[in-house]
Amino acid sequence: MRPQGPVARLLWRVLALVFVALGLLGAFLPVLPTVPFLLAAAWAAGHGWPALERWLLEHPRYGEYIRRWQERGAVPRRAKWAATVMMTFSALVLLATGAPIAVKIGAPLFMAAVAIWLWRRPEQ
Repeated sequence: MRPQGPVARLLWRVLALVFVALGLLGAFLPVLPTVPFLLAAAWAAGHGWPALERWLLEHPRYGEYIRRWQERGAVPRRAKWAATVMMTFSALVLLATGAPIAVKIGAPLFMAAVAIWLWRRPEQ
C-alpha cells in the first residue's frame, strides 16, 4: 500500500463501509447481491483499512469467496448460475415493461456480456 494522507485513508474507509452496508442489505434482500459488494469492500479496505480487509478475508462465511477472487478471480459455479438466472429473469421482466426500446435491447445485451464474462472466470 502506498503512503497516503488522512483524508485519503478516511475516504477509502467510508467507501469500504458503504460496500459492507450494501453487502449486509444483500444478505436480507434477494434482489441485491452480497458477495460482489463484499469483494468491493475488501478492495477498498485494502487501500485504507487493513484491519477490515483482514476481517473480511477471515470471515467464516464469505472469506473464502473473497480470497478466491483476489487470488485467482474465481467465481463458484453456483454463483454463476444464480447470477445468470437473475439476469435472465430481469431481462424478461424488463421486456414486459413500458421501457424505451433502446433500454429493452441495451440492458439485456449488457447482461449477456456480463454473463459471458462471468462464465469465463475460473471456478476453483
